[in-house]
Amino acid sequence: MSNTKVLPLIEAESGTVAPCCPPLTERPFTVEEAETAARMFKALGDPVRLRLFSAVASHEGGEACVCDISDVGVSQPTVSHHLKKLKEAGLLTSERRGTWVYYRVEPSVLAAMGKLLSVAPAAA
Repeated sequence: MSNTKVLPLIEAESGTVAPCCPPLTERPFTVEEAETAARMFKALGDPVRLRLFSAVASHEGGEACVCDISDVGVSQPTVSHHLKKLKEAGLLTSERRGTWVYYRVEPSVLAAMGKLLSVAPAAA
């Protein structure tokens, strides 16, 4: 069993994904919202992690074997460490298949990140 905290995402009634936090321009974050967003941004704040996240997100089929994305200029144990940090932040999921681990960025994570960084809709 893992003690990993993931980025909380809520399925909205319409089937769209509601982010963990409101758009930055909507209102100030609560303490919990700020902590959740900070974990995500901290995980993506490292250039190697950002490259790994991008490699997984853009990989054909929506998932990538660690064997296909480990060429980021650091050793394999360091790649594993960075992938673990991305998983802990809730940005990646993984599945072991034989000797390889496959990573995936869930579409809901990308949608939530997009909503967090979008401009809040104007009041009607």
